[in-house]
Amino acid sequence: MLFPGRHHLLTCFQADYLQRLAEDGATTIVWAVTSANHENTKRNPVAFHRREAAIERFSVLSGLRSVVVPIFDTAPTDAFAEVTLKTIAVATGLELTPADTLVACSTPQVAKLYERLGFAIAQVESDPELRTTPARPWEVLLRLAADDNTWRKLTHPATIDVFERYRLVDTVRWVVNDPLVGDEGGLTATRDYRTYMEAFAGAAERKWAAVRQHVQPGRIVDIGCGAGAVLELADREAGLHESDLIGVEVARHLYQECMHKKAQGVFHNANVYFFQRNVLGGAIFKDRSVDTTLTFSLTHEIWSYGRQRESVLQFARRIHDHTVPGGVWINSDVCGPDDRQRSVILWLATDDGDNPASPRRDLAGLTSAEVKRYVGGLSTRARLDQFATDFAFPFTHEALADGSVRLELGFAMDYLTRKDYTDNWLSETREQFCGLGFAEWTSLLTEAGFEIGPASAPIHNDWMINNRIAPVASLTDLDGRPLDWPATHILTVARRPWNG
Repeated sequence: MLFPGRHHLLTCFQADYLQRLAEDGATTIVWAVTSANHENTKRNPVAFHRREAAIERFSVLSGLRSVVVPIFDTAPTDAFAEVTLKTIAVATGLELTPADTLVACSTPQVAKLYERLGFAIAQVESDPELRTTPARPWEVLLRLAADDNTWRKLTHPATIDVFERYRLVDTVRWVVNDPLVGDEGGLTATRDYRTYMEAFAGAAERKWAAVRQHVQPGRIVDIGCGAGAVLELADREAGLHESDLIGVEVARHLYQECMHKKAQGVFHNANVYFFQRNVLGGAIFKDRSVDTTLTFSLTHEIWSYGRQRESVLQFARRIHDHTVPGGVWINSDVCGPDDRQRSVILWLATDDGDNPASPRRDLAGLTSAEVKRYVGGLSTRARLDQFATDFAFPFTHEALADGSVRLELGFAMDYLTRKDYTDNWLSETREQFCGLGFAEWTSLLTEAGFEIGPASAPIHNDWMINNRIAPVASLTDLDGRPLDWPATHILTVARRPWNG
């Protein structure tokens, strides 16, 4: 009997149903555990090895002979059934055919794929001969996530045992209820992680050089570590060879790349660890247990995908709690001007691209390549109109008679620092770079309990200004007097007081 599914939770109904189908006692149930390479996502909160443990425990308690096969996630395909059967054959040597195998499946779309190959289908929870419709495993899991204790009555003891031994009840609740993380374990579904990793890796040496002198040996945590590029540099530091290097990443694609690097021997320090977690979902580390926390290009995402200042303050407080007295949180990120609500006049080039009569409102229906091609072909001025249309933080801008634009300084800088990110346009326009200025950062960190070190400062990214902004834009006050370009980034070195 082939039983495909994610199998995050096994139910008492499933046990009774499978027992009835396997009355002869000689049936082998082949559990094809799909999305086996996914964990800590809303759709797949439980790791494969925990799901496998529950199935094996289920097999012992029920007396049903089982074989468990992991099925890694693939792009949607009508050949999914064939791929699953081939994977089972390679992994176990079992050649499942319609002549000797019954498929147990309650999902009509999946069942049809096997029916097309000639397999008979047992419909499990969808069986029309059932007098009542039983709760599906996912529905039971959602009861668990909602703190509805009736999940225990419906769940097989094998799952309850594994969930309790490995504290998965809290994990499932945290992952499923997390307001920031998407279904597949990331902050945004539109990001091109290949280009994202390339950009971050290219900047890693510059980022590490800027913060290295402030890093305290001991337990060093990089939150939002991406593909681990900064930790690779920390790993090469002789003075940190006895430190623990810990990477925390919420995006599944990036976390998997970290684990791949570790498996390939990229890191020489034996104490390098990676966790796929969202720090806003709850404490990851014990209080007063981390010497140095690093965050690069992360806090603006927390601001953007969370509840702005409230979420950043919550994040800062969690870091304060896990920092040892005298320990530091080093944060490098974009920032806004302190006077970001000031009205300014912005002149933008119109001769460097197309100038359509109005912005498009259908970019979400295009492929990423089509979006890149369209946005990349706009003039700097026309791209501002497109940015205002797509930006998740609405703002107004007034076109003036001389071709310039009047708007708030913060929104001007949000556009100018983002206008060239056409590879991930629909992702980048979900994020606000200029939500906090340096003075506001100082106030927030102090409120969270930190002391602000003298190395903390607003920073001008001169390369960005000289190469990306100044050639196509100029900035004046409302009277036409030229203004200097404001800071684009911050570096903060925040220390937990020794008596804090």
